[in-house]
Parts: sequence; C-alpha cells; structure tokens
Amino acid sequence: MTYTIDEIAAALGAETAGDTSLRVNRLAEPAAAGAVDLALAMDPKYAAGLSEGRAQAAMLWPGADWRGLGLKAAIFPDRPRFAMAGVTRMMDRGQGFASGIHPSAVIDPGAELAADVSVGPLSVIAAGVRIGAGSVIGPHCHIGQDVTIGKDAFLREMVSIGARAVIGDRFIAQPGARVAGDGFSFVTAEPSNVESARKTLGDQGERKAQPWTRIHSLGSVEIGDDVEIGMNATIDCGTIRNTIIGDGSKLDNLVHLGHNVVVGRNCLLCGQVGVAGSVVIGDNVVLGGQVGASDNIFIGDGVIAGGGTKLLSNVPAGRTMLGYPATAMDKQMDIYRALRRLPRALRDIAALQKTVSKPDGDA
Repeated sequence: MTYTIDEIAAALGAETAGDTSLRVNRLAEPAAAGAVDLALAMDPKYAAGLSEGRAQAAMLWPGADWRGLGLKAAIFPDRPRFAMAGVTRMMDRGQGFASGIHPSAVIDPGAELAADVSVGPLSVIAAGVRIGAGSVIGPHCHIGQDVTIGKDAFLREMVSIGARAVIGDRFIAQPGARVAGDGFSFVTAEPSNVESARKTLGDQGERKAQPWTRIHSLGSVEIGDDVEIGMNATIDCGTIRNTIIGDGSKLDNLVHLGHNVVVGRNCLLCGQVGVAGSVVIGDNVVLGGQVGASDNIFIGDGVIAGGGTKLLSNVPAGRTMLGYPATAMDKQMDIYRALRRLPRALRDIAALQKTVSKPDGDA
C-alpha cells in the first residue's frame, strides 16, 4: 500500500511542494519516521523531531519552511487535524478479514445476506436477519433474530446484536460491543425503600425486605446511519419502545446506554459514559469521559459536559457543564479555585480569631 505525495494531497485537497512523485507507505511520528514514511508534523512544536528521523516527506502546517526542515517534499492541508481523517483512511491496512463466508459460520436459511457480505469464522446469524451490501461480519459475532443491518457495516470480532435491532448504513462496532441486551428494570410488589428514598432523601429505617421482579424488555434498539460503537460498549433494549441512537453519533469504549435512552444526531459519548434509563439527549452533544446522567432527564442540543461530570437534572441547550453535581463550567472553575484557597483562608481566620479573643492588654 504505497502512495505518491501527489496522490495523497489530491485526496485531501491539500497543497504540495517539492518532489511530489516520492512514494510513502506508512505514517509515522517525526522522530520515528523512516525514508519511506510520511512524517506527521502538523504543528511547529513537532518540527524538531524531523531532524531525529529520516523522513523525506512530511505533512506540515500551512506556511512551514519545508526546505529548512530538510525535506524533499511536503503536504500542506488547510486544516491539519481534519486531514488526519483522510490520510489515516488511505493508510489503514484493515484487520485482514477474508472475504466470503467462512465454512464454520452458522447462518440460518431464513437470513438474507447481500451477495458480497463477508462472514467470519464461528459467527452465528439467526433467522430473519437482513444484512446489506458490502457489510463485514467478523469472527465470533452473533446476530440475533430479525435484525436488520444496512450497507457497508463493519462488525469487528465478538460483537453481539440482540433480536429485532434495526441498524442503518456504515455501522461500525468495535470488538466486544453489545447491542440490544435486556434493560435493567426490576420492581417490587409494594413500594420499595428505593422509591421512598427518592421521595424523602432520608434514611429509611427498617423496612420489609422484598424480592425484585423483572420487567421484560419488549423494545429493541434502533441505530441510524454512520454510527460507531466502541469496545465493550453496551446498549440496552427499550422496555416498550426502542432505545435510539441517531445518525452520525459515536460511542467510545465502555459506554453504557440504559433502556429507553434516546441519543440525537452527531453526538460524542466518550469512554465510560453511563446514561441511565429514559434519558433524552439532543443533537451534537459531547459527554466527556466518565460523565454520568441520572434517569429521566433531558440534555439539550449542543451541550458539552466535561470529564467526570454528573448530570442530575435537565440541561438546557448550549450549556457547558462540569462537576458533581453539574453546574456551568465557568462557575465550577470558580468553585475549584475557591476550594484551593480555602485552607489558607481557614488558617487566616483561625489566626484572626486567636488575635481578637485575647484579653484586653495582652497585645
């Protein structure tokens, strides 16, 4: 897999300089780059590394002095970070999954697979499944009854999708992703101590012990186009209606969505985000790592929540939130600064109390 500098630049819509016929076959950090690598030095702070490596060509920031950096060729994208998406796609060597259907795969006769669908070793595809053209089902995957998957899906190894899920085009699921497991819904015959605690916010004292009874999940999961789900992420079925993930949304590793959750379009949910049941998330929402959302709340369009934030109540559109409980990020930073000053303030108060408490004349 080799490309000329000119071919890469044309694919990215970027300017070039120098010998654009040079061929490269890998991407590399500047200090580790070899003679056939394209070094990624898209910010001046990475330029020093070029002298430590042997790169002849590099992707640089606009206006960089490529000759002064000792290069024979350079690519100058307008938006370097965005160019990373294009150049890494070109250089991606894939997972090496074979085409066709592996003989150890188990596919129910009632399943409908487009002619060019690939199915890996030991995968199981149940009755009523429909999989669109160009899709790849990796090794050890399980696709449950009556699942629909669109075109150009890519399921890495050991992905499972429960019955009746509906998934759009260009879906990507990383290893171990779990879609459409039962929701975590249990109830007691009489009001439980949990229900009482939510009302009173106080201790419950001695209460009757009761067994938990399962509420079955009759809904499934509905996923739009261009959605990606990370490793070991888990998406619960809805109780009656479907759990929904909108077009273009991306879920990182270990993200959990509870039953009945609705995620809008083009959202980013980062690692270890936990969203409790029946939360509604708007479009273009970003939840940083380990953000938690309490059940039955609404998170408006364009909300950004910093890492570790705990959202306990509705968040209006456009807010930037931080902390536990979540408050506006600028206010939370003021609180953090005040907390850092608190020990000194307490020492000053203690000294002042000592001074003012002395008897008259004991100066």
